[in-house]
Amino acid sequence: MLAIYPACFYKEHDGQYTIIFPDLNHLATCGSNLHEAMSMAIDCLAGYLYEAKLSNEEVAPPSALNEIDINTEYNDYAEAFVNIVSVDVELYAKEHFTKAVKKTLTIPKWLNDAAIAKHLNFSKILQEALKQELNIG
Repeated sequence: MLAIYPACFYKEHDGQYTIIFPDLNHLATCGSNLHEAMSMAIDCLAGYLYEAKLSNEEVAPPSALNEIDINTEYNDYAEAFVNIVSVDVELYAKEHFTKAVKKTLTIPKWLNDAAIAKHLNFSKILQEALKQELNIG
């Protein structure tokens, strides 16, 4: 699912950037330079849309570039422009949000031995328990 939204990029007086998505409740992020700002904007957009999908929340449609008034979002900047930010949310989520991470944990030896004897899948059980505890999935 390719998502495309306009974002206001504000270059601060110190050279850093603030990025605001006016269509998405003024969702904002920042970057120390333009390259990092765009990377952060992509991550921010993907994260917002991915979480909205998981929560079954309605998301506002993107405005046209010419409908964005850059001066209504923020007014203390050195330079500003509106740019399109696009991301394949599903692909980005697989790479960044749903990627498996290794966790080390400690359990009593007797519990480990009993679980191994029953050929239990530790990762699956831990994931299911965490989802239940967090009331997700």
